[in-house]
Amino acid sequence: MTGLDRQPTSLPLEAGCEPRCRGCAHRLLPRAQSEAQKERWLRQALHPWRDVLASLQALEGPTRGRYRDRVRLSAAWQDEHWRFGLWARDELIAIPRCPVHSERVRETLRVLAAILPPAPEFPLAFFVQAGAQVTLVLKTREQPSLAWLDGGLRQTLADIGLDGLWLHLHPAAGRRLFAKNGWHLLWGVTRSRDSHGLWHGPAAFQQLLPTLYERALEEAETFLKPGPQDRLVDLYCGTGTTLRRWLDSGARVMGVELAGEAVECARLNASEAVLLRGKCVERIPQLTAWLNEGGDWAGRRLLYVNPPRTGLEPEILAWTTDVARPERIAYLSCSAGTLSRNLAVLTESGYGVERITPYDFFPGTRHVETLVSLRRLGTV
Repeated sequence: MTGLDRQPTSLPLEAGCEPRCRGCAHRLLPRAQSEAQKERWLRQALHPWRDVLASLQALEGPTRGRYRDRVRLSAAWQDEHWRFGLWARDELIAIPRCPVHSERVRETLRVLAAILPPAPEFPLAFFVQAGAQVTLVLKTREQPSLAWLDGGLRQTLADIGLDGLWLHLHPAAGRRLFAKNGWHLLWGVTRSRDSHGLWHGPAAFQQLLPTLYERALEEAETFLKPGPQDRLVDLYCGTGTTLRRWLDSGARVMGVELAGEAVECARLNASEAVLLRGKCVERIPQLTAWLNEGGDWAGRRLLYVNPPRTGLEPEILAWTTDVARPERIAYLSCSAGTLSRNLAVLTESGYGVERITPYDFFPGTRHVETLVSLRRLGTV
């Protein structure tokens, strides 16, 4: 999409936006121009299905700003101050008042920057915030002094709207942000509730722009139409937001998720679902056995997938088309490139693409997510 983005710019930077930051590639583009570029990119990447590609779904007004309540920022001790931002080669570009960060994130950064101990006694590498849960990732195995965490700071954090403050000791932190061990809850509680009222922890991935995400889930449910007689498999199910939705419709549900924290939260949010931890490709035998329980039944097989940017693994595609053969599939994708590759396999294997709806979950960036509705040919 890089070539499509080389367009004249006309908007001034918003207050608090750092000119050297390249976190939002479309920040200088008028909204209509940004959305038009995303739609052109999708028409190019998903050309074989352009006739069923709907218009980009986006939000109006101020909800497009201050929406990011889940951030990962690098930290550096510079000029006797902690600064948080993004690295550009060997320079940290500080973004303390980024206009897309929520007010809760901005205020948390302000408070911690002023009170955290200096380096090297406090080897802070990353600041991570997932809603009301904050994690400080330190590149060390040794827990530093916590004298700075006094009663006044605890009250300030609560006043900001935080529920938990974590220390994560990870000497190899970098490309892999979190390790399995090294977690220490410094203050508060281990779980928070998201905009859907569901539980999540400090490492939880959360879809941005909750209102728009809700709209996408409503579209997926309307297409799948899960009911009491149906069995629905939910792959890469995260903390259970979608599991909860399918259960509320009366369907029998099985979910698969790799991340341990997400699985723990999913068990809280969707306790009635059958939940498996691990890679989806490793759980194919259990998925197949669950779908075949009870022999023939009156309901349908349904599939919902929300894979990472790499898309569906070849083994999952083969299982879907040759073994599970669900009547309907709802596929939420964050990469049009891998989506196109996966759709080619699915359509060659007897599935028709009925609708592709793009959603602008990340306004101001070049990223766009798409929801695809597929039906096995010959089924109602």
